[in-house]
Amino acid sequence: QVQLVESGGGLVQAGGSLRLSCAASGRTFGSYAMGWFRQAPGKEREFVAAISWSSSSTDVADSVKGRFTISRDNAKNTVYLHMNTLKPEDTAVYYCAAGPIRASTWNRYYYWGQGTQVTVSS
Repeated sequence: QVQLVESGGGLVQAGGSLRLSCAASGRTFGSYAMGWFRQAPGKEREFVAAISWSSSSTDVADSVKGRFTISRDNAKNTVYLHMNTLKPEDTAVYYCAAGPIRASTWNRYYYWGQGTQVTVSS
């Protein structure tokens, strides 16, 4: 069992930066791939980024490529989403998730956090 808690969201102006954190409980964090997804009002959940358990491979959605990066620190049981050059269309609730393999589809993840709101003003 893994419990996930996101933090770091907030209100930021377009062009700004935020770093989201996802803290995991449980001694098995290092064995899970981690992903970030987001959901805007009235829209479906959207893949943002994912990272393998060892950090050897990452994947980032085309919509955020070059602006967002994902990293993890297994010693701290934490995964991060570094967001730069934010745009109003990045406004959404951001969720982290844990699963057995790095994947871009939400149904490949077993555990989910409660989400953190990111709002980008124009």
